[in-house]
Amino acid sequence: MTDSRTTPLDDLHRALGARMVPFAGYAMPLQYPAGILAEHRHTRAAAGLFDVSHMGQVELSGPGVARWLERLVPGDIEGLAVGRVRYTVFTNEEGGILDDLMVAKLAPDHLSLVVNAACRQADIDHLSRHLDEDLTLAVHGDRALLALQGPAAAAVLARLAPECAAMGFMSVRPLDLAGAPCLVTRSGYTGEDGYEISIAADSAAMLARLLLEDARVMPVGLGARDSLRLEAGLCLYGADIDTATTPIEADLAWIIGRRRREQGGFPGAARILGQLAAGPERLRVGIRPDGRAPARAHTAITDTDGRPLGEVTSGGFSPSLDAPIAMGYVAASEARPGTQVFLDVRGRSLPARIVSLPFVAHRYHKA
Repeated sequence: MTDSRTTPLDDLHRALGARMVPFAGYAMPLQYPAGILAEHRHTRAAAGLFDVSHMGQVELSGPGVARWLERLVPGDIEGLAVGRVRYTVFTNEEGGILDDLMVAKLAPDHLSLVVNAACRQADIDHLSRHLDEDLTLAVHGDRALLALQGPAAAAVLARLAPECAAMGFMSVRPLDLAGAPCLVTRSGYTGEDGYEISIAADSAAMLARLLLEDARVMPVGLGARDSLRLEAGLCLYGADIDTATTPIEADLAWIIGRRRREQGGFPGAARILGQLAAGPERLRVGIRPDGRAPARAHTAITDTDGRPLGEVTSGGFSPSLDAPIAMGYVAASEARPGTQVFLDVRGRSLPARIVSLPFVAHRYHKA
């Protein structure tokens, strides 16, 4: 822990009794005294407050910046409306995923990006290497990022900024929260309605404390953040997606719009578009083990005859379903929901079945 960086909310985490762990080079709260199970369930029932300040916040600006970014991602950034946010991925020349990220269009020639903490410096270097000379890249190391998630999130935040209630899912706008200028997106990574709030580092603790004064809000750590995103069927970079995985294999074909499919022009387009046309050899799927034993990452998946089909990439216990769940990759021929498979859990071959994702229905707010 002594070599970890801290977020602007470090003192608050410790004052709240958080169990701190190293994560992506930062000291981060794994859980608070209430525990992961309570934090998870409270987020599904009311609102959870997450510190995600370890994520990278980057701004890109200049003429044609949206078209330029399309050289690095398969998403439609030029067609993204001002005030909207899009999920996409950086790809390499083999079609593998370098990272997944959020892109917000603040103006026709002004983009705001949020990238994963573990890939932060690699992403910044990647952008810098390809940056046109008339474009500007700004890395915001002086900002925090808070996520307020859950069905009560809108009502809680509306006490500070009533206009947030009118925002639709995957929209972005500047808001004043308790006198602090913020950039707010109606987004998140739990499957619930909610917001991500970018705020100056020196104002972050003030805002967090103010939000936590509301009885509907509970502080939530990395443990429940992981179980929430797993229930929502959302990928974790480095586990469910990586440089050896294409967006098509990851069941993320939906991020590639019609124009990008027709025109290509992004790294790995030949392989990715080829898989779109012919289908991939393997596919990310949901898995419901029978019984109560959870299957963790790297658990082998076999068919009814014991032949290998793939492996689990994320797995654990679902507090919402009171049952184990997992995601992983199997041969595309065996990816149909309802297919019987077996999991090698601690030397035992346990039955499971392929299921559709997500495990828990998304409850995003539609404008």
